[in-house]
Amino acid sequence: MKHWLLKTEPDTFGLDHLRKAPRRTTHWDGVRNYQARNLLRDEVKKGDEAFLYHSSCAEPGITGIVRVTRAGYPDHTAFDPKDAHYDAGSTPEQPRWYMVDVQLVRALKRIITLEELRKHQQGALK
Repeated sequence: MKHWLLKTEPDTFGLDHLRKAPRRTTHWDGVRNYQARNLLRDEVKKGDEAFLYHSSCAEPGITGIVRVTRAGYPDHTAFDPKDAHYDAGSTPEQPRWYMVDVQLVRALKRIITLEELRKHQQGALK
């Protein structure tokens, strides 16, 4: 099992949204970064766990732990012209973007802030 960091903006889709999802499970869509796409497509597997990281907010940091319930598959939002993540160059026959399904394992009792993580990057997290 590998461990990952999934970054999200809490106003768009955050811990509270995942908590309210049926069975606290949903697809992790809309990733539009090639390196992250490659990991979602090739490396992230069912059963892997990830930290849920909130960014672009007052206090960025890790807010919860999720488990991957379905390995990488084509991101259908790229095929929908009405979706904000639409990509005309991605087709069902030749998908450009991938997503995984995740389930909330637990919310953390407190946010592990970016500032706190930076203090550890040279030590334990290295």
